[in-house]
Amino acid sequence: MTAQNPSDNDPGPEPTLFSAIITPHRSLNGTGFLLVMMLVSGFSFIAGMVFFLLGAWPVVGFLGLDVLLVYWAFRVNYRSARAYEVVTVTPTELTVRKVSYHGRVRQWTLNPVWVRLDRDEHKEFGIERLFLVSHGRRLPIAGFLGAREKESFALALSGALAEAKRGPTRTVFGSE
Repeated sequence: MTAQNPSDNDPGPEPTLFSAIITPHRSLNGTGFLLVMMLVSGFSFIAGMVFFLLGAWPVVGFLGLDVLLVYWAFRVNYRSARAYEVVTVTPTELTVRKVSYHGRVRQWTLNPVWVRLDRDEHKEFGIERLFLVSHGRRLPIAGFLGAREKESFALALSGALAEAKRGPTRTVFGSE
């Protein structure tokens, strides 16, 4: 009799049925930001010079303050873009990991057999919110996405949940 190595019975890592990283949409890249800031600064400089030459020199300070406020608003916007969500489905686990723009991590692990996807829909605008519901609790997900993206995400996630609920399948080859 031979001893079996415990690793011989290890089935290995579970297959991933679904995985998505959801990030906030930002339509203005770094080059666009520089262009906007140059335009705002240029406009403020020209307007400031006009006011200065007309003798209204205190206006120049307020125009400079406007440029600083626009810059600050963009920096706050870009900082909030560091938040993201990761949704992963395997045959035995559904994991939702939310990372705030501060870097704070919150994670939920659910059994996909007991999870259903719930939607708040509007007739004109489509899906407004998505929730994972399990044991009477609702976890909001995909809040960064627009209505069309939520529809696509919901379809893919529903398919993965259905596959997890079906359980493992096997391929049977016909006999010759």
